[in-house]
Amino acid sequence: MNFKKLKLTSISLFIFGSLSFGQNSPFSIAIEPINVPSLGGLQSFSFGQHNGKWLILGGRLDGLHQRQPFAAFDVAGHNTQLIVVDPVTKQRWTASISSLPTAIQEQIKSTNAQFFQEENYLYILGGYGYSGTLNDHTTFPNLTAIDVPSTINAVINGTSFVTNFRQITDNKFQVTGGRLEKIYSTYYLVGGQKFMGRYNPMGPTHGPGFTQEYTNQIRKFTLTDNGTAITINHLPAITDSNELHRRDYNAVAQIMPNGQEGITAFSGVFQINADLPFLNCVNIDSSGYIPNNTFSQYYNHYHCANFPVYSDYYKEMNTIFFGGIAQYYDNAGTLVQDNNVPFVKTIAQVSRDVAGNMAEYKLPIEMPSLLGAGSEFIPNQNLPRYHNGVLKLDSLTQDSTMVGYIYGGISSTAPNIFLTNTGTQSSASSQIYKVYIIKSNTYSLPQLNKHSVGTLNLLIYPNPTPNDFKIEFELTKPSNVTISLMSSNGKLIEKTILKNLPQGKNAFEKQVNTELSDGVYFVQVETDYEKSYRKLILKN
Repeated sequence: MNFKKLKLTSISLFIFGSLSFGQNSPFSIAIEPINVPSLGGLQSFSFGQHNGKWLILGGRLDGLHQRQPFAAFDVAGHNTQLIVVDPVTKQRWTASISSLPTAIQEQIKSTNAQFFQEENYLYILGGYGYSGTLNDHTTFPNLTAIDVPSTINAVINGTSFVTNFRQITDNKFQVTGGRLEKIYSTYYLVGGQKFMGRYNPMGPTHGPGFTQEYTNQIRKFTLTDNGTAITINHLPAITDSNELHRRDYNAVAQIMPNGQEGITAFSGVFQINADLPFLNCVNIDSSGYIPNNTFSQYYNHYHCANFPVYSDYYKEMNTIFFGGIAQYYDNAGTLVQDNNVPFVKTIAQVSRDVAGNMAEYKLPIEMPSLLGAGSEFIPNQNLPRYHNGVLKLDSLTQDSTMVGYIYGGISSTAPNIFLTNTGTQSSASSQIYKVYIIKSNTYSLPQLNKHSVGTLNLLIYPNPTPNDFKIEFELTKPSNVTISLMSSNGKLIEKTILKNLPQGKNAFEKQVNTELSDGVYFVQVETDYEKSYRKLILKN
């Protein structure tokens, strides 16, 4: 639920953008618009899928919420239908949720619920919206389980789906704007808030009044479901009132540098001491969590369509983000800061290497409009993935692979509309985009956001390389510089010491020992005040 915080026309385009972290992952991204007749716009919804068909629930039919309490998150904007989409045949079917029990209706038409699909069952937790039972807006304290295949069939055939929905009440699930992911057999409900009452930009003591309570937690639980009874076993929560004070953000499944499953909580709002997004991230695995304060994400701060892809060969984790809302955007190569946190077109990528170094890159393509906030990436289920859903890059054998779809989100007519929003400046998008990975042997210099990785702004190219390569870095003050070449397991191969290099950009050409075999290596650049790594691929 934006709490601060897009209609696309059908255009004929196929947009490409190259990706690389130090030029290691040889693939590009392309997006292609498609249209499903009679499919309406939607944002901040939940979805499940089966055999290529989507089941879409909840969310908002309108764009950015208005400032006036009587208009913000109004009843008319609730999605009160089940929507089934076949993106291949370009068909859609709908069914009213009015036959469901009232408590289930109220929750599944909410916005910004947390959701996760486990085999045939879609689990929806919490969400914010109007409750006729309470005669007020609320965050729902429920978990609803939905049999996705049976419900899709029922909507298509016009038959009853009532028995496909089950619900339990649990106050620990009274959360909106968080994210629900899974690490091995444990669910992780990360961040979010409990918002009770009608939104009012003047604060909780004005107008109708409301209460707002961030969870500041990672809530962990296991779930057992025999198709009839749902049993929840809550595990000890992790609380951090600073780093976990996040909502309306992206939490994405990851393969961590040690090869284990994990989650990274990217950006989100709001900082404790400022009404601005977080720039750092929080890495979560089965042993705990670690904030990463040596990396900053500038380009995609609110929730938007995203997907994770991992290369075991390159030992590299990439997460791609599509548009949305951010405090920063690129203007002709200059990073522009806008504390009004505008809608943006930016498509960006965050990469992490086997040493845990993270960096952000802006793709040379953008969303076709100010689009992406509250959209979802719906993955192609036919592709090889890790247990947690991360795409296996090395298993993609075709030059071009359709990896999934982007649907919905807020489409805005201008970057900053919050203070002037009357409901006409933005809308919920009905546009669908196919997303492709293009595997290629053509490499170009990455569009590194140098602000994301410290001050050295280290680049290595060409990379991969069959022999020699060039190292570029910037010094904020004169320094001695040590350049080390190391094996993938950290063993020192050779070291070069450069004395008294001047402040500013420096370059060093390195000749590769012809006796070194193809594979993954690391280059470390160490100054008197900072150290940075980049991965090097030797490939003849």
